[in-house]
Amino acid sequence: MTVLLRTIFAATIAASALAPLPASAQFYMKSFDFSGAPVRGDEPIIGLNMPDATEAELDAGLVWNLRAALNIAALQCQFAPNLLTVPQYNMVMLDHAGELKSTYATLTKYFARKNKAPRAAQMALDQFGTRVYSSYSTTSAQLGFCQTASNIGRAAIFAPRGSLHVVAKNRLREMRNALLPYGEQRFPRGIGFEDRRVLVPRLDAQCWKGSSWNARKCGSSVQWVMQ
Repeated sequence: MTVLLRTIFAATIAASALAPLPASAQFYMKSFDFSGAPVRGDEPIIGLNMPDATEAELDAGLVWNLRAALNIAALQCQFAPNLLTVPQYNMVMLDHAGELKSTYATLTKYFARKNKAPRAAQMALDQFGTRVYSSYSTTSAQLGFCQTASNIGRAAIFAPRGSLHVVAKNRLREMRNALLPYGEQRFPRGIGFEDRRVLVPRLDAQCWKGSSWNARKCGSSVQWVMQ
């Protein structure tokens, strides 16, 4: 059934590319390039805060970050259905269920190792999840984040099972970068308005009597100047 659903989803994406509407929303003539170098998991920009974590535990933290980011995108980006963030997230949860389950188990063991009391370990795990999720919520950078999350979500869907951590390592810096607001990059100062000039009438007090032009002082007709 999973293979069938994956095939159907792939066919849907392929069909959307042939439709009159674009396959993904394009908010700017040229979007900002958020791409960045791969991460290991302990970089400050990722914000995992997992001291003494092993490589496998860092991988688990990265996967959980990726899952959280795609979930937030599914919730916040529904204003642009062409981005497909909702079906992408659902498909990632379905097709990569095995890796996500083992990821959660690894994180559970990490916090149990760092907190001997079971209650404290569970609280630390819950706080970790809450902080990860809240760290991807954005409003000022919503357009760039949603577009980036859609691109990364598509990559996650078609990644081989068991390799979601590879996608996370390669793309999470890009996801984090997209939380910073950037606008149009092709014309960052606007389109064609840098050298705009307008004509206005002379406003010297001597040239006007009330709302009437003073021809005796300033000539027979209203004079216009460039500003």
